[in-house]
Amino acid sequence: MTRIAIVGGHGKIARLLIPLLADSGHQPVALVRNPDYTAELERLGAEVRILDIEQDDAATFAEAFTGAGCVVFAAGGGADGNVERKRTVDLGGSLKSIEGATAAGATRFVQISAIGVAQPIGDDVEEAWSTYVEAKRDADIALRASDLDWTIVRPGGLTDDEPTGHVALGETVDRDQIPRADVAALIAAVIDEPATIGRQWEAVSGATTIADAIAGAVA
Repeated sequence: MTRIAIVGGHGKIARLLIPLLADSGHQPVALVRNPDYTAELERLGAEVRILDIEQDDAATFAEAFTGAGCVVFAAGGGADGNVERKRTVDLGGSLKSIEGATAAGATRFVQISAIGVAQPIGDDVEEAWSTYVEAKRDADIALRASDLDWTIVRPGGLTDDEPTGHVALGETVDRDQIPRADVAALIAAVIDEPATIGRQWEAVSGATTIADAIAGAVA
């Protein structure tokens, strides 16, 4: 069993990921700011620890990661136009997670990013979107430069549709949508596959099972 700390532990993907990890024999640890979420997350199979992504420092992140062998960064600054939260959550939260994981000895790190963030940003986009893209891009750059055993998953447009269990996975794929449930299943699958370490993929809905898509991507 591996204790897996999930930053953004009450997010939509995290709540789908927790039971998958629990069912596979891991102990998910949901890191959340609001203790009111504790009972709900414990019912899903998580241990709950309190962490304020924006206010806490990297040392507090490291303390929250105590005993974890893996960290999943699943946090996001929200879909609204709050520019500053894109910086403090999507980038700042990731940077503190990377530093905290390193200090805590959690060697495995899986980061949920976003499709296309490595592409140039047009001049006609809203500030909130350009800041979000830059935050995700810079967080990915920082993780790749770390000594952690990292995997980066960049999903397409997220939906709440039922899972299909099938994806298109590659260094680049055509923009499309993907159910959050399939992203959760993909994250659960890559955590236990050493061949995914040091890999960065985009992911959208497709015709290939998640297991076969991973096997093909690491071949």
